[in-house]
Amino acid sequence: MSIGAGDGVEGDRGPVLVRRGYSWRAAVVGLSVVATGCAVGPDFHKPAPWTPPHWTGPGELSATRAPKGPVTSDIVDTAPDPAWWDVFHDAELSALERRVASENLSVAIATARLAQSRSQLRIAGAERYPGLSAAGSYTRSQYSTKTLQRIISEVGKSQNLQLDGANLSDLSGQFTIPLLDQWRDSIDATWEVDLWGRVRRQYEAASADLDSSVEERRGVLTAQMAEVARDYVALREAQAQLHILMDNRDTAAHTLELSQQRNSAGLVTELDVQSAQSQLDAVSARIPQMEQQIAVQVNALSLLLGAPPAALAGELLKDTDIPPVPPRVPAGLPSELARRRPDIRQAEAQLHAATAQVGEAVAEFYPRVTIDAGFGFQSLSFRDLGFWNARAWNVGPSITLPIFQGGRLRGQLELRKAAQQEAAISYRRTVLGAWHEVDNALTAYRDEQARHDSLARQVAADGRSLDLARDQYRHGMVTFLTVLDAERRVLGAQTDLTASTATLSTDLVQLYAALGGGWETTFPDRPATHAARVATLPQSTAIHGPG
Repeated sequence: MSIGAGDGVEGDRGPVLVRRGYSWRAAVVGLSVVATGCAVGPDFHKPAPWTPPHWTGPGELSATRAPKGPVTSDIVDTAPDPAWWDVFHDAELSALERRVASENLSVAIATARLAQSRSQLRIAGAERYPGLSAAGSYTRSQYSTKTLQRIISEVGKSQNLQLDGANLSDLSGQFTIPLLDQWRDSIDATWEVDLWGRVRRQYEAASADLDSSVEERRGVLTAQMAEVARDYVALREAQAQLHILMDNRDTAAHTLELSQQRNSAGLVTELDVQSAQSQLDAVSARIPQMEQQIAVQVNALSLLLGAPPAALAGELLKDTDIPPVPPRVPAGLPSELARRRPDIRQAEAQLHAATAQVGEAVAEFYPRVTIDAGFGFQSLSFRDLGFWNARAWNVGPSITLPIFQGGRLRGQLELRKAAQQEAAISYRRTVLGAWHEVDNALTAYRDEQARHDSLARQVAADGRSLDLARDQYRHGMVTFLTVLDAERRVLGAQTDLTASTATLSTDLVQLYAALGGGWETTFPDRPATHAARVATLPQSTAIHGPG
């Protein structure tokens, strides 16, 4: 049951709870019966999954974005594999991905934050139960004898009291207070009667914060796995580019040898020799740059797995092709996006926590009832401390009612309401951004396939042109400039095709990252942490309470 602070008088003075003809004791008893299980403030409503109104699904694109001609890797609606990196069928990549959760330092930081959130939940949950403490004390006291004598003198004079035939005031100087030893041990208990759900809302907010930390860790894992895949593809691309440069260097060296032979025979001038030498040097100069890029990518992967520089060089510098894309890419149904993406789930948990904190702020307007109790033994002598007639106990409620707080409670409530509105907007922005990422990733993946096919045809045509140009140059039918131009076109086309192959694999990695998969088996879902999740917040994020 949920009620708002509008049920009482609005303002920092809090609601007026005393009705005509009822005592405070009757009011408290009545509230204990009626309000048990109530929680003021708004309840949380799980937002309904949102889908773009004109979304056509992963299996088809709109006419303005549809690629021309068939695609070699088709996107289908079947459920994606949580271990999406296995679609590349690259054993080394799969082995690296399996190590991310246990070795990546960003995931370790997120795990430490999750442990902090669990501790915060335990702290918040402790307030739901009575607090028990044991205490023992010993004091040796000397009270003022002069004060006692003055009191006796004044009493004797005012009341003319007699003691042994003499006035008490005349005998006051004979009275003294000895040193007193006081021994005490006790067990004390205190418990807040959560009439308005303040403690429950606080625990609900802490539980939602824990959910947010869980999803944050999943999001970090997903991002780091995608980064490992991207860096791995970049490494394989750099290695492939290095092989292309080395092959073109051999081709340029062969062309230089051919031009030198023709120059020695007097068929061409030294200009052809120097041009061939220049082409060879230009290709050779790019090789160290590519070797440097390979070393940088090895270090990037080593850092992602929490290892020193070049620690993975032994296993990564083996020659392997760029991971190929599969013929069919399962992307799942659009309605499952909110369930898979950790950032959407985290934004939902943050909205839940902000909503619970509004209820906690509303509860501050109401009286706080606390029951205190204690039982123990008191004695002026240690030997008497264990006797039953030395027992001392107390029990009773205390009520704190906010009357005037200078606007603090009102400001606190307005702050929580604004934070809840921010969380609601942030949730909508996260969902919308997720759909943009998915749409962009789908478009990039489809369009890159068309570009890759065109580049493959260009490489074949340029390779044939180079063969023809060299054969015709050998027979003196074309100038050396034609050969140089053909070699440059071949190198450029091969470089672009290799980059496109890597881009295609990277686009697939980005698509799976946008779909939010990869955490299901490592950090699977866990049971709900509190019963308050049955409450929901309307999509309008309406807030009930004071103001």
